[in-house]
Amino acid sequence: MEPIVTTGIRQWQSHKKVRAEKITAIEIGAQTVRLQFAAGHAEVSHQWNVKHHPHAGGYFVVYEDGYSSFSPAPAFEAGYTEIAP
Repeated sequence: MEPIVTTGIRQWQSHKKVRAEKITAIEIGAQTVRLQFAAGHAEVSHQWNVKHHPHAGGYFVVYEDGYSSFSPAPAFEAGYTEIAP
């Protein structure tokens, strides 16, 4: 991967609350893509899959406004701490 030049870009710290689960497997179906978790799953569109390029070991993330995304494990685990139920 080519290095990114960051001159003049300010640094930020995340403070968002999100819902997220580590992906254990991905099943590509005819209509949807199923992201498997240890205790559940999420179904996403093929378009979402192409846009976010998820892979097992990373996190499926849902923000408070309902937007969903994928985050590689190192980035997610460095930026978030689990909130006790």
